[in-house]
Amino acid sequence: MSERRLQILEAATRTIARSGVRGLRVEEIAAAAGVSTGLIYYHFGGRAELLRRTLDFIGERAERCTAPDPETVRTAGPRAQLEEMLLRELQGTPELVENSTAWGEFQSSAVFDPGLREQLREATRQWTDDVADLVREAQAAGTADRNVPAADAAERLTALVEGLSTRWLSGSVPLERARELLRGGIERELGPAAETD
Repeated sequence: MSERRLQILEAATRTIARSGVRGLRVEEIAAAAGVSTGLIYYHFGGRAELLRRTLDFIGERAERCTAPDPETVRTAGPRAQLEEMLLRELQGTPELVENSTAWGEFQSSAVFDPGLREQLREATRQWTDDVADLVREAQAAGTADRNVPAADAAERLTALVEGLSTRWLSGSVPLERARELLRGGIERELGPAAETD
């Protein structure tokens, strides 16, 4: 990705996190990125494509920010990887706060925009599938309850992360309490971590 496209997508994410999607104008993003509106149209063709690419960018950045530490992947089992990945969704870093806030704004706007709804559905499905794969691996390793359907556990865990993230970002729950609740939710879904990962 070119440096200019990255600059525009970062500005779009920042602007959406602060102001939302509905009523967002390309001119606002151009001003935030320090570029002309013509350059945005050149790279993205228009508002709809810019929003679509911004949502993709948010998903890619989330994957990068929440990926388990390489040492965890190398030495720990799938349950530890899953826990670390989900807990990394609740970090106070400016990049992740901005990302999570923008994701929430896209979700709110999707209520009124079927085009966004479909893209969000697909992004959520991909995330849930990734979590379900790790749940299955943990079940195969004997560190998660085999009687719980992996897809159902993944759906509940990703929904829990989104709900706790919203509460934390809005100031309803302190970050450490949100992380504590998530750890409890993981244990309820997967069962106690009886064996060491």
